[in-house]
Order: sequence, then C-alpha cells, then structure tokens
Amino acid sequence: MDQYGYALDFFAKHKIQTCELVTGGGKSRVLLVPAYQGRVMTSTTGGVKAPGYGWINYGFIEKGEVNPSFNPFGGEERFWIGPEGGPFSYYFKKGAEQVYENWVVPSVIDTEAFDIESQDENQVTFVKETELCNASDNLFKIGIRRQVALVAESDLTALLGTELPAGVRTIAYKTENTLTNQGDVDWTPVTGLPSVWLLGTFNPTPTTTVFIPYNKDCQGKVVNDEYFGKVPADRLIAEDGMIYFKIDGEYRSKIGLPPGSAKDICGSYDSERHVLNILKYTVPAGNQRYVNGQWGPQDDPFCGDVINSYNDGPTETGYVQGPFYEIETSSPGAQLAPGESLTHTQYTIHIEGTEEQLAGIVKAVFGADLNRIATRFNADHE
Repeated sequence: MDQYGYALDFFAKHKIQTCELVTGGGKSRVLLVPAYQGRVMTSTTGGVKAPGYGWINYGFIEKGEVNPSFNPFGGEERFWIGPEGGPFSYYFKKGAEQVYENWVVPSVIDTEAFDIESQDENQVTFVKETELCNASDNLFKIGIRRQVALVAESDLTALLGTELPAGVRTIAYKTENTLTNQGDVDWTPVTGLPSVWLLGTFNPTPTTTVFIPYNKDCQGKVVNDEYFGKVPADRLIAEDGMIYFKIDGEYRSKIGLPPGSAKDICGSYDSERHVLNILKYTVPAGNQRYVNGQWGPQDDPFCGDVINSYNDGPTETGYVQGPFYEIETSSPGAQLAPGESLTHTQYTIHIEGTEEQLAGIVKAVFGADLNRIATRFNADHE
C-alpha cells in the first residue's frame, strides 16, 4: 500500500493539479484532483508517510494517454451518473449492442475537469454543466455541483451515534453531489432518469471483509449476486441481518442491495492492519426508483440497487486491472421539473486503532461483532 506522500509527489511530478483538505495537526488528509471531476484520490490518518486508503492507477496515469472508452484513474470516491446499461444508459449509443466494445464513459465524468467554485481549508466545491443523450435518444441538460468537506470530530460523533475512543486515528469527509435539471422539459420515467452514482476504489487484502447490514423484514431479494455469475458461497454470506463479502482482489465478483433490503450504512474491515472503513449515505424514504445498471435489454429499468460492492480479479483472459475493491452508492433516479435538483450525500470514514477499540465502535454503530466480521472468511484468525 503506497504512502500518502507518494501520491502527493506523483501528481506534482506529472503537473496534475491537486487540492488538499488537512486536519488533525496535519495527520489527517484528503487529496483531490479537479481534472478528474473533483475526485478524492486518497486519504490518510497518519500524515504524508503513512499509507493512503485509495487505490490509484499510477501506471495508467503515468503513460499520459487518453483512452477513448474509459480512463481508469482510480481514486477512493469518484462522481459518475447512472444508469450504465439498459434503454436509458448514458454509456451506449441508441441502437448499439450493449457489449464492452461499444461501451463509452461520457467525457464529462471521465476526462473533463470540474471547475472550482469555492475553496477553503475545510471544503472544496466543484461545478460543471453538461448535456447527455441516453440510449433512447433523449437529451438531458444537467447542472452538477459537488462539494467535498471535512467532518469535524463532534459532527462525526453525532453521525455515528457514539463517542470514539481516545487514541484512535480518523479521517472523515462528506460529499454532497447535486444534479439540477437545466433544460425546459421534465425528467420522467418515460424519458429516463439520471442518478448520482458514487464509486470508491480501495486496496484489497486477504484479510479484508465488506459487511453490509440489510433489513431482515424486506420483501423480495436481499442481495443481487449475479452481476458476473453467481458469487460462490465461500465468498458471500447473508445471515441475521448482515451480508459478508470476501475482498481479496483474486476473484471478480459484484453484489448489490435493492431498495427495501438496503440500509444507509456499510463498512469494510482489514483485520491485519486494524483499519475500519465506514460509508454512510442518504437513502430517501418511500417508494423510490433506482436505475437499473445492467447492460442489455431490461424488464424493468428502475429495479436497480442502492449500494454495490465489487471485488476485482482476473477476467476470462486472465487480465487484472487492479487489483482493487469498490463500494458504490446511488441516489434514486432524479425525477425533476426544470430548475429542480436532487442531492445525494455520502460520508466516508476511516478509523485505525486497536482491535478492542474498533470492536466497540462496530458494536455501537452496527450492533455487530467485529471478530465475527474478521473471521467469516479467515478462520485461521479465530
């Protein structure tokens, strides 16, 4: 895992502008790149010589080439727009078969820089205006506003509902991501609905587990585990209100939780490094339409997931892009009249401490047993 300072020096060497948010006497830091849509590239709780949490594709960036389909820069939170597949996709042209050869990430969320509207020591606000045409040939005039801000320790305590033990190291930031209908027609389910889609890319280890609480009384499917073929039982467990997903960067697999099943929080834990990551995000009440990102024909374009997690691994050809793992959250589809807006808010929290300290946090926040999380796929650690 690379030091945070390596990332800072790397972008300076390649003349890529960065922004930093710094707190905790310089120990807790967040690194952003405006040219990559205000993306959070990495963060740390230990200063420039400590490891960074985000996975960064240094080799690709160093080449300086532009891929016409997708530029995988990495980063621990990036802003995208959904849906990816289906009749209202923004990633395929009308009439194009939805296969990898025809997949193109819109430049506004791939290669275009976001403008800095405001900046101070605690936050950076980015803005962008764009026009996107979906696979049904409907045009959307979209205003984008993305604010990345540090979360004060007092606010973090209120957010988690528990005091953090003395001595733990933390970095927490909030992003507010807003879509505004800047056109003169309504966005409706008939034309398709854009959504905010946030993707966080992190470093996998053999001792990392993603854990996602679910509503035990939900009707219908608890977890969608067939994105790349059904996930084997020794990599995915759903029991007693908690989903455990094995993260090692060795087996390509993805899961998702639909509305009704998903709650507004999830986590991952590396039992070897004693690193706890928590994501908390907005899940509006009521019957919401979440866009379906599956490629190809769809029975229902609005049966999508609230939260997803992806474990990287070899493709059919043996190619491995990372390895990395992802945690993704989405807003509902933005059904907006002209001038109206939708905002999706997400908190990313990294905590390092002793096993005893982190176990108390997990019990208070999730009502879960940290040792059980740590040993679901690593019995040798019991």
